[in-house]
Amino acid sequence: MKKLQLLLVVSTAIVAASCKQKPAGHDRLAGSGRSLKNGWIYVHLQGSPADIGYQHGYLLAPEIDTLIKVMKYYLPYSSKKDWDFYRSASARFLWKKVDPEYQAEIRGIAEGLQAKGMKYDTLDITALNAYIELSSYYVPQLMDKLKPGSGDNKAPGNCSAFIATGSYTKDHKIVMSHNNWTDYIIGERWNVIADIKPEKGSHILMDCLPGFIHSGDDFLETSSGILITETTITQFKGFDTTKTPEFVRARKAAQYSNNIDDVIRIMTTDNNGGYANDWLIGDTKTNEVAKLELGLKDWRVWRSKDTAIIGSNFPSDPKLIKEETTFKTDLKTSSPNARKVRMQQLIDQNKGKLDAENAKVIEGDRFDALQNKTANNRCVISGHVDEDKFGCAEWDEPPYFPMGAVQSKVTTSEMAKKMTLWAHMGHPDGQDFLAAPFFKAHPQFAYQGKFLHDMKAYPWTVFSATEK
Repeated sequence: MKKLQLLLVVSTAIVAASCKQKPAGHDRLAGSGRSLKNGWIYVHLQGSPADIGYQHGYLLAPEIDTLIKVMKYYLPYSSKKDWDFYRSASARFLWKKVDPEYQAEIRGIAEGLQAKGMKYDTLDITALNAYIELSSYYVPQLMDKLKPGSGDNKAPGNCSAFIATGSYTKDHKIVMSHNNWTDYIIGERWNVIADIKPEKGSHILMDCLPGFIHSGDDFLETSSGILITETTITQFKGFDTTKTPEFVRARKAAQYSNNIDDVIRIMTTDNNGGYANDWLIGDTKTNEVAKLELGLKDWRVWRSKDTAIIGSNFPSDPKLIKEETTFKTDLKTSSPNARKVRMQQLIDQNKGKLDAENAKVIEGDRFDALQNKTANNRCVISGHVDEDKFGCAEWDEPPYFPMGAVQSKVTTSEMAKKMTLWAHMGHPDGQDFLAAPFFKAHPQFAYQGKFLHDMKAYPWTVFSATEK
């Protein structure tokens, strides 16, 4: 009888305890949050890798769902490969090269989506994070094996950026700015400000696509005082499926770098060549800046405490240019070379005065240095390929193709110390992209109309890692 009474007491206690348990998923969302501001979605994510992932997937479920649907629809047009191809590549050679910490985060994103009733898995999230390196580096490599030369000129030229310090800036500390060039159908969704506070490593504030564990375009600052951005090396050719994906190395460099040397070491270790970039790096503790030009076989570093380094998709190292690209340094009418000229003009004009305010102006600049006039085309910093009758031959985009500068960010040493940054959604020059009149004028791109909508230009907005 006493045993029965004891069993009843224990059973009652278990039932009572279970009744007090929090709803499924509640603890995993603790401390996280989401808000909307001027075209951006701000999310705060914190905790273990699994919990950060779960919060990400749960809070951004509608946007991740839409983005994957866009990829499933659009990638067969842009890369001639369907989503199953990207999932298969993720299963065959990407997933095993993802660090366990980031496997847990990716698994958490999938679980957060599943908690919202969406049937995505780790391969979907891996393929999403790797879509740039797969579509622009792995796919051209496969094409090249079937038909030599067919993989040339495929790596896109996205973004305009600079990082400056010393005598070039108003306070002799770092100023960093960047605008993201990409296809509008994807770029209109590059509107997440992720505030990530992991259990290990640095607190990160970055922009990203929904579902990305890395920035992707890239622009970020960390609690270790590290600033990172980049511009793509256009017309690059090379990819190694046996090495670590770029998106993994980029996230690891953000989370675990305490100085410029750490960033260089992480990015160059087991490098697969995917998303080959000129990485612009700053350390606010020393106000030193650097450029890491990272190909597959070749890489080189420039660094200084008194310089301004620009990026507009042009490579600089002669060895890398010769061995790994088809880039023409003397082709002045190319978008990278034309923007290089204009960026240098603006840096020179503002030497000693560079700060957050004129950095915002530079990223929205529309002066074509080749034609010596204001324009909307491929040759201006705030690019409008959708209004360019020549398109972008450098990366095989036809006339009036809907791509260009879709958003921009700016930070400084002082802002980064407070974990804040400026962000602008839409063309940095303030112009709206309106879908209906564009498709009417250019019906050849009507196939994008299913997902390509108006892309409004919002005001510059400050974001902080301390926001609630």
